[in-house]
Amino acid sequence: MPQDIPIQFGTDGWRGIIADDFTFENVRIVAAAIANYILENTDAHRGICIGYDTRFGSARFARAAAEVVASAGISVSLASCVTPTPALSYAVRERSAVGGIMITSSHNPAQWNGIKYKASYGGSGQPAIMSAIEALLGKPLPVSAMPAAITLVDFCPSYIAAITRFAEVEKIARSGYRFVLDSMYGAGTGVLAGIFSQAGVPFVEIHNQPDPLFGGIHPEPIAPHIRAAQEAVVSQGCQAGWITDGDADRIGAVDEHGNFVDAHKIFCILLRWFLERKQWPGDVVRSFNVTRMIDRICVRHGRKLHEVGIGFKYICGQMLEREILMGGEESGGIGITRHLPERDGLLNALLLANVMADEQRTLGELVADLQREYGEHHYDRVDLHLAEDVKQSAMTHARAGVKEFAGMAVERVETLDGILFYLKHPEAKTKPNAAQTWLLLRASGTEPLLRIYCESCSPESVCKILDAARTFALSSGETP
Repeated sequence: MPQDIPIQFGTDGWRGIIADDFTFENVRIVAAAIANYILENTDAHRGICIGYDTRFGSARFARAAAEVVASAGISVSLASCVTPTPALSYAVRERSAVGGIMITSSHNPAQWNGIKYKASYGGSGQPAIMSAIEALLGKPLPVSAMPAAITLVDFCPSYIAAITRFAEVEKIARSGYRFVLDSMYGAGTGVLAGIFSQAGVPFVEIHNQPDPLFGGIHPEPIAPHIRAAQEAVVSQGCQAGWITDGDADRIGAVDEHGNFVDAHKIFCILLRWFLERKQWPGDVVRSFNVTRMIDRICVRHGRKLHEVGIGFKYICGQMLEREILMGGEESGGIGITRHLPERDGLLNALLLANVMADEQRTLGELVADLQREYGEHHYDRVDLHLAEDVKQSAMTHARAGVKEFAGMAVERVETLDGILFYLKHPEAKTKPNAAQTWLLLRASGTEPLLRIYCESCSPESVCKILDAARTFALSSGETP
């Protein structure tokens, strides 16, 4: 890649600040690299699908990308309206397209936009694919004597029909449960509401107008951004609330008491249901930073667990290589292989409602049952925006060896993706089947950002360990 092109791919494509580095010029450069990759490595005659979310300029950026790809003689099916990322992925596979371009910055704040690339199987481009595309940035694109057609298509109806078939919507309707639906002003707006309306499922929908500024909130379905959903569930007497991020591929949830239910518990609830109710075959895959409760569930049911680096592309890779039942990551991305090798917040919301209907339990009751059976597992994350030198210094000191955090001895260290410390927690001796305590430090490869993750057997210990880790990072690696 030429040094003067300010484009750097992360775990799921390229993201940038609108009008700073995310410009029409750079979008065209990325689109040309994708087109060159298609021409050199695939059957370009199968065409490509392009979709976009609710962010500022997304529709125009999508059109610009489509024009570049079409100029190389590759036909384009271009979304005629705002499209959730999983709907774009579904369209790629359903239409046997060579790939897909999604204009979105997912759960990033409103000033960001980005490009995700989806491969022919309807999932994240594998590392080799993304590296090949990145290597083609700046390469001239051969222009066809006859530009290919750009056809406007609504990708949503067939996708909605697919997820409606996958879940037992009529059973959800018979359960009598009522839900809050929060699309965070993003691409999932109206999808679940339409499904529930047709099936007769009671619901309350909030943040249901597409808004490039996301109503001033950060469109990531975690605290504190889901406060409105928490309040609505309680005030409207609902039994759960489902929240999807800016492009609807990630999920967060709220129980009947207004408590946030993170992606770790969602993963566990769905996995347990698949194993015990559905008895579907397959191994399980989780990211390095996901709850170890998954490990315990897999042991209980005799399922093999695969641990991978952070980024859904690694989970997708496992789904393509072996029989995987489901896989998930910390940030709310959970995929079920028999649907797509792709995360899907909208489908997961339907499936959670399906679990509630099957078990005749509220979401809070399902979480409490997990904690009783597999031990208390509590989790939180801190994102520190640090100068690059401070971030790198903290990671260097962490690699050099740390003996304790928050007074808890380091028992062992793993470095699959970041630096993960397993800690000896004295409180674990007082709790039955207590969660293993761990702390992970991971530096972003594309932003001045250090993420700190922790899981332990009580909320208090999680806070204590995260505070110690924050002090460690801000003091450039001095022992806390």
